[in-house]
Amino acid sequence: QVQLVESGGGLVQPGGSLRLSCAASGSIFSINIMGWYRQAPGKQRELVARIFRDGNTNYADSVKGRFTISRDNAKNTVYLQMNSLKPEDTAVYYCNTHPVPRVGWGQGTQVTVSS
Repeated sequence: QVQLVESGGGLVQPGGSLRLSCAASGSIFSINIMGWYRQAPGKQRELVARIFRDGNTNYADSVKGRFTISRDNAKNTVYLQMNSLKPEDTAVYYCNTHPVPRVGWGQGTQVTVSS
């Protein structure tokens, strides 16, 4: 079974950028939709962005124009480029399949946006 490991988080000032990576232990080529999710303290996990196998993407309104999701099927990796970060982007970020998260949730990667 595929396992997912997220990385790339950290502490960044408002307006800064981070690039998250999601490395899969197996092939993601056959997975139609991969998504990046996030969970802020006291809130439910939400979908931030998703990418289809053909490269089409969708974004939550809150990140549209600031975040970019991409996937490299050859490297079995999904990325999330985050620009113009805001304090409200602070959360633990996870990747998984979409619409049904079929892989066990990993530890995620913490993103903290603060001055």
